[in-house]
Amino acid sequence: METEPTRLWLPPLALAGCVRAVMLRDTRGLRLEGAQRENFFPATPLVSLFWWAEGGSEWLATPGFSTPPATQPHAPAMLGGPFTLPSHTRNPGDIHAFKLLMLPDAFTALTGVVLDGLVNRIVDVREVLPADWQGWVAAMSAAPHDAARLQLLEAFLWPRWQALDARRPSRRYADWTEALAVRAATSAPGRSLRQWERRIKAWAGLPMRELRAVSRAETAFYAVAAAEGRPDFNWADIAAEASYADQSHLCRETRRLTGFSPQELRRRIHADEAFWAYRLWR
Repeated sequence: METEPTRLWLPPLALAGCVRAVMLRDTRGLRLEGAQRENFFPATPLVSLFWWAEGGSEWLATPGFSTPPATQPHAPAMLGGPFTLPSHTRNPGDIHAFKLLMLPDAFTALTGVVLDGLVNRIVDVREVLPADWQGWVAAMSAAPHDAARLQLLEAFLWPRWQALDARRPSRRYADWTEALAVRAATSAPGRSLRQWERRIKAWAGLPMRELRAVSRAETAFYAVAAAEGRPDFNWADIAAEASYADQSHLCRETRRLTGFSPQELRRRIHADEAFWAYRLWR
């Protein structure tokens, strides 16, 4: 097992406009029990491709969180669309998982898959991906370890992304969101607000207001991390720094996107194993 059970891989600059990151999780041998096997994820505009090298996950029906389908899908490789609500899952046992996070417009450009029908859904990749991607997904499943998967990922995505001549490096949602807005306004005839909104939703699967809400939340998340330990820390300053109307606006959107108040989320990120996905980005 890797020395670190949870790791974050950031892409090289050539793939930064396509891949946001890879989250690697391996709990084998950790002897996690009860609530330690749970996982909390925020709402996200990203598309996720994830592989189960070992174990699996149950999507939990929790008030305020995304609703699992009546029959929960499970396959060696799964695709998750953009999520407008947070998610709560549980691993019945040890897991070894590899989760690729892609910017939605890049995913659509590369695959031709339209995302509006995949919002708040997780499906077997065999239901939606084109044939060349299916072969790559199978090779990723057969890879002997995570390092080999990362090599396969770069070898597969890099030439396809370069062929699109779509070099739009971005490490933060805010930069990507504003670049997407500009591209939608200038990429085709017809400049009305309705046409602009249609292009945004076609490329990202979500309306611009939802993308900007996530951008504000990410800015607040990093502002909280930067302010840890400061004697003058207060939520009103965080709200202002992240462009919320006021502290109440920050609280409402944080609860909608994560399922928790800002203070509770901050506390549980520090103390709760189930919030490992949040800690990865700090």
